Amino acid sequence: MKKDVQTKREREKEMVSQMIALYCKKKHGTGKGLCADCAALEEYARERSEKCPFMETKTFCSNCKVHCYKPDMREKIREVMRFSGPRMLFHHPVAAVRHVIETKKEKRRLEETK
Repeated sequence: MKKDVQTKREREKEMVSQMIALYCKKKHGTGKGLCADCAALEEYARERSEKCPFMETKTFCSNCKVHCYKPDMREKIREVMRFSGPRMLFHHPVAAVRHVIETKKEKRRLEETK
């Protein structure tokens, strides 16, 4: 089970990095790298994911009952997700489809436990 949690954690960190990179490239006109603000956000998001005690039972941060992001970082990541989410289908289609499927499964699971 430990390996599954670590795989899930790495997948989540990769997804958030891809979304931030897409956002930064389109909004800030960066080439390959990230601007300073986006690099700080990526580091913060990856750190939060690494320390998440609920990784075994949750799918994504948006489904978590405990929000561990500081309010300003939480707003920044929401902006990134709003922008990058719909565009991920064109830039990272496999990851985007996997995300949609896992989100649907999680919503179904949460409804069944009510």
